[in-house]
Amino acid sequence: MKPSIESSITIFKALSEITRLKIIWLLINIDSKICVSEIIEVLKVPQYNVSRHLGLLKKAGILEESKEGKWVYYCIKNTEDEFMHFLQKAISTISKEEMASEIKRCKQRLLSREA
Repeated sequence: MKPSIESSITIFKALSEITRLKIIWLLINIDSKICVSEIIEVLKVPQYNVSRHLGLLKKAGILEESKEGKWVYYCIKNTEDEFMHFLQKAISTISKEEMASEIKRCKQRLLSREA
């Protein structure tokens, strides 16, 4: 099914802010779910802003959340939508060099989750 122009606009608006784009980029490239506290640590953004950004991305239909115990984890919404697959592919091509410090912090944070 093709997305409506309104839903496409909502998605592009959600992705037009740097923090939201970084959140999506991380979720695509680390191939793992992530919780608010981890995003705060990785992106060095206040909790209020992260929660607001996640809400907008969820409302746009890009993210989904799952509750595990006291934690809420976010991941890229699993969809067969061709439009979303193209967007994810485009976002994943953003240079890793531009996100090097975030990748390093994210990998360290995810390793500490297992400990």
